[in-house]
Amino acid sequence: MRRVGYAYGGGFEQLEMTSSEVPTPGQGQLLVRVDAIGVTRAAVFGTLTADIAGEVVAVGECLDDWMPGYRVVGRSAEPGYAEYALLDADSASTIPDGASAVDAVALVRSGIVALGAIDAARPRSGESALITAAAGGVGHLAVQAARVRGAKRVVAAVSDRSKTAFLDGFGVDEVRTYDELSTVEPVDIVLDALGGDLLAPLLTTLAPGGRLVAYGSDTGAIALADLLDGPRAVLGFDAAHLARDTPDVHEHLRQELWQYFASGQVVPTVHAEYPLADAARAHEVLAARANFGKIVLIP
Repeated sequence: MRRVGYAYGGGFEQLEMTSSEVPTPGQGQLLVRVDAIGVTRAAVFGTLTADIAGEVVAVGECLDDWMPGYRVVGRSAEPGYAEYALLDADSASTIPDGASAVDAVALVRSGIVALGAIDAARPRSGESALITAAAGGVGHLAVQAARVRGAKRVVAAVSDRSKTAFLDGFGVDEVRTYDELSTVEPVDIVLDALGGDLLAPLLTTLAPGGRLVAYGSDTGAIALADLLDGPRAVLGFDAAHLARDTPDVHEHLRQELWQYFASGQVVPTVHAEYPLADAARAHEVLAARANFGKIVLIP
């Protein structure tokens, strides 16, 4: 089979196409013929684990509930950038009729992050929310998730104004660049994927009692005085921990996502579909934050 890997262990410019044997599923694993791969920032800056969707072609031992022919989506261990990949059955879920493999990799994991992050803030109907990286694969779903969780006002924060028209299509109330955060009227909730030097100005956008949920970065420092002034709260959210520690909540969010997808309330946008051989180009676009929605690879 064809697969993509790092030639020398770093940088998207080092990605290359190679060939290897089709893997054999072990106990509790599914072998999937991959139809779509969701590109994530974790893959761009780390290992090539991937959100994959496709058809089960072989089933490992002790999996009586799974059969070849099932369409599934899930998080594959490396190598995920391949024509065939292994999924742990515990992390796989079926794709409903009416949804494509591309829909699945654009919606499920990114949507669980979006819904989980907004739920971590314990939103109340009528509150306001600000979303950073709002045009990204998670961000544009977070904008929609905020609405379905009752947000009356949604502010989209982006790196530049070229993303305004895209976000207007989701009915955001305001679009602000990061250097315009001082002009934002206070909000109740901030969902932040960026961290770093942006944390301090984001905290100033919170109204008294406001909550900032960090979900996409582990960088940045917060002064205690900034939390006491308000008061304000900062929380963290990680989808992998949610799946491991509270699998019932994770599964509930997944089911909700497909319901919202069917009703048109949460619908992913795909920035582009790249052939697997162009994985380096897909990584370059995502690293530059030039994408509007999800980037997908097609083996």
